[in-house]
Amino acid sequence: MLKPKILTTLREYSWTQFRSDSVAGIVVGIVALPLAIAFAIASGVSPEKGLFTAIIAGFLISALGGSRVQIGGPTGAFVVIVYHIVQQYGLEGLLLATFLGGILLLIMGLCGFGAAVKFIPYPVIVGFTSGIAVIIFSSQIKDFFGLSMPSVPADFIGKWAAYKDHLYSVNFYASILSLGTLILIVFFRRIKSPIPGSLIAIIISSVLVKVFHWPVETIGSRFGEIPHTLPFPQLPVFDLEMVRIIFPSAVTIALLAGIESLLSAVVSDGMIGGRHRPNMELVAQGLANIGSSLFGGMPATGAIARTTTNVQSGGKTPMAGIIHACVLMMIMFLFGKWAAYIPLACLAGILVSVAYHMSEWHTFRALLRSPKSDVAVLVITFFLTVLFDLTLAIETGIVLSVFLFIRRMAVVTNVGIITRELTDDEEKEDPNAISKRTVPEGVEVYEINGPFFFGASYKFLEAMNTVGKLPKVRIIRMRDVPSMDATGLQALKEEWKSSKKRGIAFLLADVHSQPLFTLERSGFLDLLGEDNVFGNIDDALNRAREILSLPPVVTRLQKDWKALGLPFLNSSSISRILACFLPRLKITSSKLASAENFVGKFKG
Repeated sequence: MLKPKILTTLREYSWTQFRSDSVAGIVVGIVALPLAIAFAIASGVSPEKGLFTAIIAGFLISALGGSRVQIGGPTGAFVVIVYHIVQQYGLEGLLLATFLGGILLLIMGLCGFGAAVKFIPYPVIVGFTSGIAVIIFSSQIKDFFGLSMPSVPADFIGKWAAYKDHLYSVNFYASILSLGTLILIVFFRRIKSPIPGSLIAIIISSVLVKVFHWPVETIGSRFGEIPHTLPFPQLPVFDLEMVRIIFPSAVTIALLAGIESLLSAVVSDGMIGGRHRPNMELVAQGLANIGSSLFGGMPATGAIARTTTNVQSGGKTPMAGIIHACVLMMIMFLFGKWAAYIPLACLAGILVSVAYHMSEWHTFRALLRSPKSDVAVLVITFFLTVLFDLTLAIETGIVLSVFLFIRRMAVVTNVGIITRELTDDEEKEDPNAISKRTVPEGVEVYEINGPFFFGASYKFLEAMNTVGKLPKVRIIRMRDVPSMDATGLQALKEEWKSSKKRGIAFLLADVHSQPLFTLERSGFLDLLGEDNVFGNIDDALNRAREILSLPPVVTRLQKDWKALGLPFLNSSSISRILACFLPRLKITSSKLASAENFVGKFKG
């Protein structure tokens, strides 16, 4: 549906919501300030370009987007591609690529491609995101240590070779500022302060440089004074030959913006329990990138970190994003001249922190235990991003995933599966249908049909998020899932974590050999527990009845008993033993506390 979310939210807008949105908008505006400047400098353009982008694109994404809480602006994902474009084609080339990327996003949204963008395979996303993080980290070493270098090579290997040759020129003052920035960021994140540590670091480091005249490079010494006002909008210079050359980069911008924005929208949906409009989101991203290029800005997309900050700060509607853009504009108008004193070492520290969180190294390591085909896609995408080109990495990763998907389908598909897919379910009697089973009240059964790859996994998560009464037991039936990839596995993990937080028992039924092998190799089977995975639906339903029949006291003691790691007892046998004996012992709350203390001492 091509209807901005703001039109829906304004129908029931209240003063209370406006206060919440205002607080969130101010907080996010403060958080976005150092990031906008840092991303611009890392991309090879002057710092005000980041501010222009955050203000113009941030306003348009919130005002016209399909998400309630999406915050847009420059992000780390664009640093690599923007730097590459600026180095080869200059600022005019960047403005043209951003404009064309915006048009492509607009067309994608109008043609209904919003849902299709979500099917980008998970290993591809992690591969190029981790690769971008490595490149951002590598690009900041010069400013982080204040190395005296006339220029930094563009290629990854050349950068580190040059750093090695200039290690003798480390600036002690710059190193103190950058390391201090990292410490402040970590400290303020741990105490969960609403004020970002990056902003405090910028203020402290700027004062040190101004008052004590520390010999470090600043924004002013490299770029001059930051403008206090927005520039007059103007169209990029169009040249047919330049359009032909720059078009692949525009495609990369469009793909990155689409993927990042929809990922951010999905994450925020999970936090607020909402549903975004993907096609409207792409239209808004297109218009935002067009608007950014008209004002001399850089590419923009939905920013997951800033969107999360918005939700955590109480943002409930797109007004929070609009207020965030207004706050940034006021800061630029009133305090823009003071930005000249910000040391580049401090911004390098901020970007190193961003690179660490972008790297997703926990996820990267977990994916290395996935099926070999997914590992190949992950590793190839990662190394192509780091060593060659981001555009090539994305294209190759997607093509590899498509071919591996076809190959996997050929391997796992047989005549029985094909016949079942072609036959109408109502025409053929199914003795194993769930309709022929008695499902206890409080138990929910979801059946996945077909290979559980990156396309099906999104539908699975969408079904799981359907609003309704929460069950006590959730059974995922996988009898028609002959194979599963890393994205399907990730979807199961996410739903297991969500169920665990809500106190819902999570069971798997009718699991075939390939999905079972994937679960075991990834380590997820150990987390889930082998006694929660069943070969048929009847055993799973019986286990669900056991769980429903257990009083809360039994469930709590069962968890502690299982934590002892006794090899000869599983959860099912523990449940039966406790269910038999505890009612006779007349366990009370005080006795339960004593028993739990005993278990805790025994474990210790």
